[in-house]
Amino acid sequence: MWILLMLLLALVAPGGGVSFAPNKELLECASQILYIDQYAYQLPTNYSRNIPPGKNTTVYIGINVNRVSGVDENKEEITLDVFLQVSWEEMRLNVPPGMAFIDLPWEFRQLIWTPDLYIWQLQTMRILSVLQEMASLRLYANRTVSVSIGATITIKCEMDFVLYPLDVQNCAIDFSSYKYTTEDVRFEWREVAPWFGLGGEQRHEFRLPKYVVTFVTDKSNHIRNFGEGEHSAARLQIKLSRELRGYLLESYLPSSLFVIISWGSFCVIPEIVPGRMVLLVTTLLSLVTMFDTVSTNSPDALELKCIEVWLISCTIFVFLALLEYFVVLFGIRYDKSWSRRRQDLRRAASAAQLAPPLHMNHSQRLSTPVTGTPQGGVFSPQLSVEDEGLKQQFSHQTIQRDSPILEAMPPTGSANTVWSRIAAAADRGVMFCGAQHGALDRYALMVFPMCFTLFTVIYWTTYLSEAHRALHG
Repeated sequence: MWILLMLLLALVAPGGGVSFAPNKELLECASQILYIDQYAYQLPTNYSRNIPPGKNTTVYIGINVNRVSGVDENKEEITLDVFLQVSWEEMRLNVPPGMAFIDLPWEFRQLIWTPDLYIWQLQTMRILSVLQEMASLRLYANRTVSVSIGATITIKCEMDFVLYPLDVQNCAIDFSSYKYTTEDVRFEWREVAPWFGLGGEQRHEFRLPKYVVTFVTDKSNHIRNFGEGEHSAARLQIKLSRELRGYLLESYLPSSLFVIISWGSFCVIPEIVPGRMVLLVTTLLSLVTMFDTVSTNSPDALELKCIEVWLISCTIFVFLALLEYFVVLFGIRYDKSWSRRRQDLRRAASAAQLAPPLHMNHSQRLSTPVTGTPQGGVFSPQLSVEDEGLKQQFSHQTIQRDSPILEAMPPTGSANTVWSRIAAAADRGVMFCGAQHGALDRYALMVFPMCFTLFTVIYWTTYLSEAHRALHG
């Protein structure tokens, strides 16, 4: 008896080197291990395990997720602990009278027809076991065969990290047949008893340190085209939405504060070069270091990720504040140099006005009236009203740099006029930047916060709408 039992188990065990074909003698041996309440269960003599129960057989899939073991972003894999249930009607089998169901040995699955279940995106699958494998085979009185197993599976999921950390990953897992087409086997979802957590509440979602994982069974009919035709599939949707709170505290808030601190440089006197430069350069280097850290620790993507766009923009804002300070320093240096040269030109203009014109003869020079008043024994000449107006015109006129004051005025051609206007506008702009009262800093203190606020609104509006579309897409 025991020798026959061991021989039977060796023949039907998975991975055995002997192929099994049911025959009368072996079925009689198999019936020796199927005693249930003194009843021996035996397969029909005309039963064939290679033929489906009938045309258009419906295979029902039920799944309960016990735990999400982990999400590997680099490998794009999800590891789950699940209880999988597969059932179908087998009209060729029956249960002994007076019994609601019978539990068949797990090895008995080699003797009956089972669907060639193919799980798309499946990487690995391992049946859980303690003293024995967590698997059962049951036959009900309504001639339904149910197979239940507890397993750890690893699913391959195509992920897109362009919206990182606002990304939402959608993974579709299809349960279908590899050999049978829709004419032979159809796959549908069947609700199974829900799995309750330790607190006694039903688990609708699973929270990980970085993700919130949600499972949804798609009730619609899905078709997979491969091989010899169309294959029916039951689809399980897995959605992974990222926990955003940690990224807000670790990346978005510090980078925003760095940008706001850089605006404080506009309130520092431009002549205090060390203090203002240290503030801006330190802030800029901090943002560059933060960008490098985030890029290293975040998953790869084909384009710039959402958080990288934010950090690059913050770095550009701080760099523009540093560039504005360079412009202010250049304007101050230009203003000081041009102020000294302008004073020299004004003194030269005053001296030229006091001198008699070169085209006047000696008699005209002697006849020119000069008025003045003695001051301390020295006679101080005074100009007439017309000469005084000419002096004021000379003293207030904007003179181009390196242009001699006593040279003739340039011709009034259109080209020279355009270049003169451009040069004058450039001079006025540099003078404005280098003004001692800090006009450019005052305007920058208003423009920079407005631009950063506008950028923040556009950034969050755009990426949050994309994330919402991906979540409900």
